[in-house]
Amino acid sequence: MTADIARALWLVPPRHAELRTEFLATPGSDELRIRTCFSAISRGTETLVYDGAVPESEYQRMRAPFQAGELPGPVKHGYANVGVVEAGPAAWRGRYVFCLYPHQTHYVAPVDAVISVPVNVPPARAVLAANMETAVNALWDAGPRIGDRVSVVGAGVIGSLVAGLCARLPGVEVELVDIDSERARIATALGAVFAAPDRAQRGRDLVFHASASAAGLNTALDLAGTEAEVIELSWFGSHPTTVALGGAFHSQRLTLRASQVGTVSPARAARWDHGRRLALALELCADPRFDVLFAVDAAFDDLPAVMARLAESTDRTLCQRIVYSETQDSSCST
Repeated sequence: MTADIARALWLVPPRHAELRTEFLATPGSDELRIRTCFSAISRGTETLVYDGAVPESEYQRMRAPFQAGELPGPVKHGYANVGVVEAGPAAWRGRYVFCLYPHQTHYVAPVDAVISVPVNVPPARAVLAANMETAVNALWDAGPRIGDRVSVVGAGVIGSLVAGLCARLPGVEVELVDIDSERARIATALGAVFAAPDRAQRGRDLVFHASASAAGLNTALDLAGTEAEVIELSWFGSHPTTVALGGAFHSQRLTLRASQVGTVSPARAARWDHGRRLALALELCADPRFDVLFAVDAAFDDLPAVMARLAESTDRTLCQRIVYSETQDSSCST
């Protein structure tokens, strides 16, 4: 395939995906042509799009930065792409870059839409940057303090990244709570303690919820101590959610707060923009602890089948990384 032709994954809700071919425009003076080495599926968001479970009111807010097509119809969606610059200003050629671009073999993007991958971050791990940015924003929203007892309910990618970041704070004790006992190895690798919901510690100073389930949210509320905050990171799409507010929610004066990566946390918005926040997220990907989140890599050609698998509730994959074999050579390395 020539550099002027690319293949991309299109989601066709509900529950269909296909690879399509497209022609690339010639890069302008302030644009780069990038050959993708790795991408990753953001399971929570992309499977909701794939399922057709995005509410109509959220069609525009749910747009990925370089999305093509419009919901509820077919869309080219995704936002975790690492590649090598093949054409553009000389200073950029040969660099690994991260871009909030969908799953596509080659693409053209403005210079100001990409960030160089730091030399101490393996390109294959850099695909975590978008999810890491969500975790960073969550910690800014929550403001954990020295010595806090923190619980994270839901040991998916976002929850695990939050737990890993919190575990590095001085004096902070982190418990990662999940119904899947196999996630205990994730907690151990990240420096946290694992617990099943019925064995989790109560009276916590701060609780993050990231399981995308009503049961998980109610567990998070149950774990929170008096006047504690529960930070909601899940996005339920059009799925209804029942929240148990008839128990200790009022008597313990709990706070349930949403955290969402679309805007910079008000705690940092006066000094940080999206670009600076994403650059920080990339730097944090230097931590080798986070390699534990990756499943066995999948090939780009298998993406339609991979999406079908990830959409099944029985699938326990954490971060699904995609390898672009048709673009791989010695410049695309792990």
